[in-house]
Amino acid sequence: MKGFNLSDWALNHRSFVWFLMIVSLVAGALAYVSIGREEDPNFAIKTMIISASLPGASVDETLTQVTDRIEKKLKDLDALDFTRSVTRPGQSIVYVELLPTTKARDLPRIWEKVRNMMADIRPDFPAEFAGFQFNDDFGDVFGNIFAFTSDGFTPRELRDHVRQVQRAVQALPDAGKVTIFGTRDEVVYLEFSTERLAALGLNEQQVQASLAAQNAILPSGVIDAGPERVLVRVGGQFTGAQSLRDVNLRVGDRFFRLSDVADIKRGYEDPPSELFRYDGQPAIGLAVGMRKGANIIDFGKELTAVMAQAQAEMPIGIHIHQVADQPHVVEDAVGHFLRALMEAVVIVLAVSFVSLGLRAGLVVTLTIPLVLAITFVVMDYTGFTLQRISLGALIIALGLLVDDAMIAIETMITRLEKGDSRTKAASYAWTSIAFPMLSGTLVTVAGFIPIGLNNSAAGEFTFSLFVVIAVSLLVSWIVAVLFAPLIGVTMLPRSMPDHSHEPGRLRRGFHGILRLAMRFRWATIVLTLAVFGLSVYGMKFVEQQFFPSSDRPELIVDVTLPQNASIADTQAQMDRFEGYLKGDKNVLFWSSYVGRGAPRFILSYDVPTPGPNMGQIVIQTPGVEARNALRARLTKIAEDEFPGVDMFIKLLEIGPPVGRPVQYRISGPDIARLRDHARDLAALVATDSRLVNIVMDWNEPARVVRVDILQDKARQLGLTSKDISGALNAIYDGQSVTQLRDGTYMVNIVARGNAAARSSVEGLYNLQLGGSGGAAIPLSSVAVFHYDTEQPVIHQRNRMPTITVKAAIASKDQPATIVSALAEKIADFNARLPFGYKVEVGGTVESSAKSQAPIAAVVPLMLLIMVTLVMMQMQGFRRSLVVLLVAPLGLIGVVAALLPSGAPLGFVAILGVLALVGILIRNSIILVSEIEALREAGQPAWEAVFNACDSRARPILLTAAAASLALIPISRQIFWGPMAYAMMGGIIAGTVITLVFVPALYLAVFRVKREA
Repeated sequence: MKGFNLSDWALNHRSFVWFLMIVSLVAGALAYVSIGREEDPNFAIKTMIISASLPGASVDETLTQVTDRIEKKLKDLDALDFTRSVTRPGQSIVYVELLPTTKARDLPRIWEKVRNMMADIRPDFPAEFAGFQFNDDFGDVFGNIFAFTSDGFTPRELRDHVRQVQRAVQALPDAGKVTIFGTRDEVVYLEFSTERLAALGLNEQQVQASLAAQNAILPSGVIDAGPERVLVRVGGQFTGAQSLRDVNLRVGDRFFRLSDVADIKRGYEDPPSELFRYDGQPAIGLAVGMRKGANIIDFGKELTAVMAQAQAEMPIGIHIHQVADQPHVVEDAVGHFLRALMEAVVIVLAVSFVSLGLRAGLVVTLTIPLVLAITFVVMDYTGFTLQRISLGALIIALGLLVDDAMIAIETMITRLEKGDSRTKAASYAWTSIAFPMLSGTLVTVAGFIPIGLNNSAAGEFTFSLFVVIAVSLLVSWIVAVLFAPLIGVTMLPRSMPDHSHEPGRLRRGFHGILRLAMRFRWATIVLTLAVFGLSVYGMKFVEQQFFPSSDRPELIVDVTLPQNASIADTQAQMDRFEGYLKGDKNVLFWSSYVGRGAPRFILSYDVPTPGPNMGQIVIQTPGVEARNALRARLTKIAEDEFPGVDMFIKLLEIGPPVGRPVQYRISGPDIARLRDHARDLAALVATDSRLVNIVMDWNEPARVVRVDILQDKARQLGLTSKDISGALNAIYDGQSVTQLRDGTYMVNIVARGNAAARSSVEGLYNLQLGGSGGAAIPLSSVAVFHYDTEQPVIHQRNRMPTITVKAAIASKDQPATIVSALAEKIADFNARLPFGYKVEVGGTVESSAKSQAPIAAVVPLMLLIMVTLVMMQMQGFRRSLVVLLVAPLGLIGVVAALLPSGAPLGFVAILGVLALVGILIRNSIILVSEIEALREAGQPAWEAVFNACDSRARPILLTAAAASLALIPISRQIFWGPMAYAMMGGIIAGTVITLVFVPALYLAVFRVKREA
């Protein structure tokens, strides 16, 4: 090939090229040091939470007056995927889920639009509506969580110390959001006796108004006294519980002390809205986030120093415990991957030295740090970090990036054996193989396009795989044609003996197989296609998977009681369960959250909706084996010892979280009928013996006492429904009267009924109300009581009541296998449902389908790019056909590897299978290009096919060995194992197919006559 020769240019500018190599290595080393470290890559949580309240409303009223209005308006949001809501009496929580195609950079604008939409409909709500709360930080990650425990300190004192530590942490330059949780606010309770109030003719609302008026902060004027201004301040504000006890109340001409009608107690919120504990001890938590773009390992060191200093200055009795330590996890995970990367490098070096010899192997070896160094520079510049996906991509790329260097050096050695000088041999690769290599490299990169353009959450999670592999492969081609020739000229001998006339045993064996395949071309083609058809059938027996569970040692216990359970009962059940953790050798420590879930300590953690009937326990174990053993033990305990309590013991997930793997959603307009159908659906799901722990996310009704007011009697006695509701609310839930201003804290003064009145349903009958004339009026005289049930909670999806039936898997089967087995029964069940009711598959299968659909949408573009690149290189339809027909045949090796190993075909493995297409096409391009080159040189077609396969067999086998063996270090990992097996099997089978099937196919397509 005439014209510019990059390899020749490099040899003529040796000093400058050596300079470029040195600069690349130094820059790569600096980039490696500064590049960020993470456990998993970032992906945007495209969820916003809207909370709204309508105090005093029933669940049905809240649903129609609040939830439905919010969800209806959100339908106008262009980026909306779906809404899901949780409605409780007086409280509505709506989750706004955006389309997976939504770009992360657009989220702030969309969240602002949601706020504006809610402001637009604010006038449509009832007058009693208490407003919205928005949480668009749902995806914030708190990688470091600390528990503060104390002995001999009040919660208030402990909280003061935690706030001091919070300020110190916030001062760190890389600190993000830092929040305190698990606190119990101080409250002064005025526990009124309704009987004493009624006997004295006092009205509780009047008493509360009097207290609020005394404690108000109001301007009292400024005296302009000549040369100066003197402020006037009016005292009388409450300073503590004693100042409340000293309050006198006037009724008519008589005075009463407040303590005569109420017990005044200063304490803490009771019942609490949430609790946090460490190893069973009450604690306060500090959740620490990191600034975006910071290095988590460096931040971890800074944070450790701050915490060590804080502990040293803490009073005796207060201890700081680290509950979540993401910097340590990341450092450990990166260390494991770097060891795997080093193992892969050693394997590739071994292949190079054994196959090419010491000098040639050393040339190939030196290209590896050059490619990695330039790749690190690009990653650092573009903001990509070292984490699970990018490090795995480096290992995958390692086996591929040496291909070009191996082929270039192999070509150089061949020319040296033929008597060329080192300079001529080094520049020959550019004229003969550089552009087929480039086409093959681009085709390989194109095989990863479905990852790069996949706009699902899973695609966003794995995006760095595409970037790292694409960059490293393109850089490897540049290194092979620019740097490798110069290194080869420097290190290879001036001449090499020609071994082409002395084929060894392996080569002679290959010659025999090749001649056989060429002579019986049609038999070879038919046999290959038959094996391919068998592998397609075998795919039915390969387990399907979304993402595997994490290999982190944490164990999560989700605790869910009936919807009407109190937080006291939830705490009692969790206390009992935690008793089984004490003294267990597989438990290092645990933290428990009552009434809420743990903060999002990793991005893929699913934060549940808070509620008094739920809680979570996060258990730290010594390792994966201990974790699995503990999980089996606790699962048995949960089944035997906690009937009626949903104890789901799970592992952390990798990728977008799902929860229980097998899920079905049933939706319909009528809640009563929906519950009946949901129970039938749960019974149907239970027919599969592999499924256990089957639950519905809501179903049980709660008891309710309906107070039907006799309106005529009430009016006759000077009472209204508002008076009675207010009195009942003040007794049972309490009513904030005013606040104590205690330093930086605002302590609510809450009026409520005494313990006897609050805890007894029968107390309703004896409840005394104060009439307009000061007379005591029994509630039973103006109301009739009825006992009934109603839903304590309603879940909706897209404005339709929806119950989700969830199940765990007791066997080793994958969710897709079980869902497929139940598909016919579910379809029959769905067909029998009345109009307006339907069942949809949720859980892992739905998430997997949502993630694979964007891949399928991009595959046509991938194929178009590949075909275009092949046509550009081959310049002929028949030649391109030969090259492209090899691509799907890698499935033979994929099935052959996955079935015996038992590895599932998961999301990441599917990406590996698609990438195989590019790898196999690359080898075919190089082989067919060599055939055409020999034919152009004058060799007969039959001889050209044979000689091309013979000359290209060694570099193709070497690159296949490097690519497949380099995957061994990650084949042992839970996340990468299935992909490694799939690619190793596909590469090995594809290599055999390339060297045997392609020659036969070429002869058949071009109708080359059989050699005599």
